[in-house]
Amino acid sequence: MSEIDLTDRASYRVWTRDTIRYSDLDPNDHVNNGAINAYLEDGRVRFRNQHLSHLGAGILAGFVLVKYTIEYRAMLHFPGEVDIGTTIIRIGGSSYTQGQAVFRDDTCIATARVVVVRVSPETGRSVPLDDTLKQALRDATGFDG
Repeated sequence: MSEIDLTDRASYRVWTRDTIRYSDLDPNDHVNNGAINAYLEDGRVRFRNQHLSHLGAGILAGFVLVKYTIEYRAMLHFPGEVDIGTTIIRIGGSSYTQGQAVFRDDTCIATARVVVVRVSPETGRSVPLDDTLKQALRDATGFDG
C-alpha cells in the first residue's frame, strides 16, 4: 500500500464538522494551535463514538494515545467551520495509527498522525487488538493494509 496523502480530502471517509469559535483566536487573530488540536481530538472522539462504540466497553477499554505529531500548514481565521477527516493508516498487533486533517473548504490547515495503543486497565501494559476491533477500523475507513 502506498503512503496516504493526509492533505488530500479524498483520503478520508470519516468526517466531523466543528465551528470556529471566537475564543479559539490568539492575539494575532489566528486560530490558536491548541484549538486546532481540539478539533482533531473531536474528530477522534466522534470517530470512536460513531464507528467503534457498538463493540462494547470490554473491547474499547484501555486505549491510550502514545504519539501525536502534527503539521500546521495554513493559518485559520474566525468565523467559519472546519471539516476534520479521520482515517486509519496502520493497524498493528496492539496499536493503530490514525491519520487526520483539518480542512477549511479545500485548504488543508493541519495534518496529524496519532498512535493509539491498547493497554490492560489492570496492568497498564499493552495487549493485542481484538480481531473484531481491527475489522471495525477497516470497515469504517476502507483501510486495506
